[in-house]
Amino acid sequence: MKILVAGSHGQIGQRLIKAIAESDHSSVAMIRSAGQAPEMTGLGAHETVVADLEGDCGDALKGVDCVIFTAGSGGHTSSEKTDTVDREGAISLIDQAVRHGVRRFLLVSSINADTPENGPESMQHYFAAKKAADDRLKASGLDYTVLRPGKLTDDAGTGQVALEESLGRQGEVTRDDVAAVLLALVDAHESFNRQLEILAGDTPIADAVAALQGYEPHS
Repeated sequence: MKILVAGSHGQIGQRLIKAIAESDHSSVAMIRSAGQAPEMTGLGAHETVVADLEGDCGDALKGVDCVIFTAGSGGHTSSEKTDTVDREGAISLIDQAVRHGVRRFLLVSSINADTPENGPESMQHYFAAKKAADDRLKASGLDYTVLRPGKLTDDAGTGQVALEESLGRQGEVTRDDVAAVLLALVDAHESFNRQLEILAGDTPIADAVAALQGYEPHS
């Protein structure tokens, strides 16, 4: 499968590019400038493409089977940047994926996105932006997976997670493990058209994915 990674130069994106390089899939690293291409190729990207989430991403979407959106402004940037990337950028890429016939779309969200008002005041705008993108994807008709991690850390991945539609708790998860789960979910029909929460846990990733109750993708 040919996978476009939006946000490939970010912390999860770089880890995902590395993971794809070791799999049977191929990656297209979507970058903001040509100067980032050598770094992404060095990480294992099969192709690179310069595209702006605020503009036309048609060239990036050509021949792609799947999009994984890992771009994010972070919870402590300006509200304008959050709107540009996490809300408008994600929604634009979802809409363009539909128009270009891409069927599979995975979106990295946040575990608090359903109830932005319950989060810390400094994070509420970020959570609301994530929710808007999640809602657009779920209504798009694409074979989607919304993955909602807790607080992200740079600790080494454990290869073990808690992965369910609702975990009912807060917590942390490594970026390594989020990237590994994203790759595992790409062609796992159990995850099609579902919203999943992920935290650190004690279940091997392959087992956590296999344990999901299966849903058939849209025809």
